[in-house]
Formats: sequence, structure tokens, C-alpha cells
Amino acid sequence: MYNKLLSLAGLARRAGKLSLGFDACEDSMKSGKAQLLLLAADLSERTVRNISNTADKTNTCVIRTKIPMEQLGAAVGKVTGIISVNDSGFADKMKTICTE
Repeated sequence: MYNKLLSLAGLARRAGKLSLGFDACEDSMKSGKAQLLLLAADLSERTVRNISNTADKTNTCVIRTKIPMEQLGAAVGKVTGIISVNDSGFADKMKTICTE
């Protein structure tokens, strides 16, 4: 399941449909581009709380994965704990994968 998610994240990154890191993801949510947030398993609770507050205000779906930051980073080319998916097609497919 998570291999499919990581592959799709890599594809979305190559297509330019992701924002990586807290600040970039927060900007994507505030500008209305973010369709989905993926959070790493080892992300600090403080960071989860802070990004979730912004997600609640902007009505952005958040999924906390069981994937550590290093694996997410390997898939998208940058070690990060927060990924914003800025395309509805990719976001819908990722949500489907996460609910399987």
C-alpha cells in the first residue's frame, strides 16, 4: 500500500504538483492550491498540531501516514515531514490508496 503511495508522490513531484515542508505547505493551503496534506509518522506533535490548525481553517484534508520522513524524502527527493498535494487527481488517488 505505501509503496503505491510513495510511487505516486514521486510522480506528482516530477509533475510539479507538490509543495514540500511546513512553510511551503502552509502557503499552498492559504492560497487554496492544497488538496491534501500527507504527514510523516515521525513528525513532531507540535508540528502536527500547528499544520492541522491551518488545515482546519482552510478545509484541507490531512492524512497522517505510517511512513517515516526518510522514506518520504527518498520518494520526493527532499527529506520532509509534510507534503502538500496541489492537484485534485493526485490527491483523490492518494486518498483512495490510503483507505485500502
